[in-house]
Amino acid sequence: MKVVGAIRKCRTAALGAHVRKCDHCGHLEIAYNSCRNRHCPKCQGAKQEQWVQARIQDLLPVPYHHVVFTLPDEPLHTLMLYNKSVMYDLFFQSAAETLHTFARDAEHLGAEIGFTGVLHTWGQTLCYHPHLHFIVTGGGISPNGQRWVALRYGAKFLFPVKAMSQVMRGKFIEKLRRAHKRGELRFEGDVAPLVDREVFERFLDELAKKAFVIYNKRPFGTPEQVIAYIGRYTHRVAISNYRLLDIEDGQVQFGYRDNQDGGKQKTMELRACEFIRRFLLHVLPEGFKKVGTTAF
Repeated sequence: MKVVGAIRKCRTAALGAHVRKCDHCGHLEIAYNSCRNRHCPKCQGAKQEQWVQARIQDLLPVPYHHVVFTLPDEPLHTLMLYNKSVMYDLFFQSAAETLHTFARDAEHLGAEIGFTGVLHTWGQTLCYHPHLHFIVTGGGISPNGQRWVALRYGAKFLFPVKAMSQVMRGKFIEKLRRAHKRGELRFEGDVAPLVDREVFERFLDELAKKAFVIYNKRPFGTPEQVIAYIGRYTHRVAISNYRLLDIEDGQVQFGYRDNQDGGKQKTMELRACEFIRRFLLHVLPEGFKKVGTTAF
C-alpha cells in the first residue's frame, strides 16, 4: 500500500512542488516533486545513471560473463510470494555459493572470482518469473593472491551449466529445508498444507526432480556493455513508462517482446485491475537489496 500511495502521488501537488519564476517576464514553471520510491517507473532514471557511473570504476580489464539462474514455477512461485524476503535471500545465497564452488575447484578454475548479481522477478508480460542475472569475471585471483587465473575454457563459457544446475538445486533445497525447520516460512492459501513436515518433504522431493535452469551466455564485448546491461535491472521494476501505449475504458495496453515468437514486438491488453495486480507482484520486501556483489 505504501508503494501504491507513493506512485499515485508522484509528481502531483500532493507531494509539493518547486516553482521557478523568470526575473524578466514573470513566467512561472511548476515542477511537482517525485515520490523517490524505488518501485516508481518515473523516479529511477537519475539514480540508475549514478549507479552505472560508479560501477564503471570497479570493472577490471578482463572479459565478463553473463549467467542467469532460474527456478521452477508452481508451487514454488506461490511459496516465494508468501515468503519473499526469506526465499530471495536463499536464492541469492544458493546461486552465489554455486559460482564460488565451481570457481574454487581446481578442475574448473582454482581461483576467487568477482561478480554482481541482480534479482529480476518479471517477464515481458509482467508475470511472476524470479531469476538472477550475474555478471561474472572471466577468471579470478589465485589462492595465494599473487596472480590472475584465466578460464580454461577460454572465452566460450564460464562453467558447465548442467553440473552447475545440479549443485544449485541441491543447495537451494537444503537451505529451504532448514528454513522450514527453523519456522521462518509462512504457509497460506494454496501452500498452507506445506506447514506439515511430511508434506513439505514430499514437496522437496518433487522439487528435486525439476530443472533449475542456468543460462551461460557469451562474454560481453566491453566493460561498458557489462554495466549498461546490468543497469537495466538495478533501478527498474516490472515495466517502464515508454511501454505503456493506451489506457481507456478500464483497459491497459502495453508493448512487450514475445520471446516465444522470435522476439517479435507485440501488444497486450489487460483489465486495469489485472495490470495493477501483476505490477504489485514485483514489489520488494522493505529493506531488501536486489543487488549483491562479491569483490576481490
